[in-house]
Amino acid sequence: MLGLPGSGKGTQSEFISNKQNIPHISTGSLFRKADQDGTELGLVARQYTAKGELVPDEITIGIALERLDQDDCSQGFLLDGFPRNLAQAEALNQYAAARNKMIDHVIYIETDEALLLERLTGRRVCPACGKTFHLMNHPPQIDGQCDYCSAKLIQRADDSEETVKERLKVNRRLTDRLVEYYDSKSVLRTVSGSKEIHELSEDIAELLQRD
Repeated sequence: MLGLPGSGKGTQSEFISNKQNIPHISTGSLFRKADQDGTELGLVARQYTAKGELVPDEITIGIALERLDQDDCSQGFLLDGFPRNLAQAEALNQYAAARNKMIDHVIYIETDEALLLERLTGRRVCPACGKTFHLMNHPPQIDGQCDYCSAKLIQRADDSEETVKERLKVNRRLTDRLVEYYDSKSVLRTVSGSKEIHELSEDIAELLQRD
């Protein structure tokens, strides 16, 4: 799955995973599983994630490919957040080729950045009880006030417009390169992320059935 933050790729990944009965493997779950299992690579990755740093490619690739060797991936899998860049994509391609497998579909949820900005900056959090709201999808009954404890809602620093724009800029650069890479291999499938969740799910289901 490819898509910028806020495109809904996590939600759609869960939908595909359940429908196709294949494991949904996200970058976050990869690192958590490796950490819980106490693998050598997992322990190294923890040193980076604990400091909020990006895990180096060689560690990420090693953890991902270890996960793909597990039995539940033998009939297929869905990747969400990996590969993140061209080096990781090439490593995945080499892994698949060595096992006479191939990546069948790369689904790119293409979404207008103005909509993504609206989605990503719309979150509001209650500092008192921790409840989360969204100005578009789950607004509070009274503007700016928590439904549960009446405390004043706040916007987290990482949800600010400036921070989100920079995040989108970085992810756009990486995603565009992957889109070009997989388009050149004729496995890219593009869908519109501007639709409602259920409509997007229907489009993806139709696409997979057609192919």
